[in-house]
Amino acid sequence: MRTTSYDFENPDARFKVVINHEEQYSIWPADLPVPGGWNETGVNASKAECDAYIEEHWTDMRPKSLREALDGELAG
Repeated sequence: MRTTSYDFENPDARFKVVINHEEQYSIWPADLPVPGGWNETGVNASKAECDAYIEEHWTDMRPKSLREALDGELAG
């Protein structure tokens, strides 16, 4: 397996916001393919802008499956 390092502190670097099936967010270098299990959100920006997007949209850090399980317990 090949590993690649990436400079996440480069002010000129572009990133994309990605999300997985558990509705967890992350950033990924814009010029690299998105890893399996993750999907692009359509946000392609600076690291600071991506971080701000995640801060605004990822308001519940619990995985989706846990939120749904707890919601089911409360409803049942």
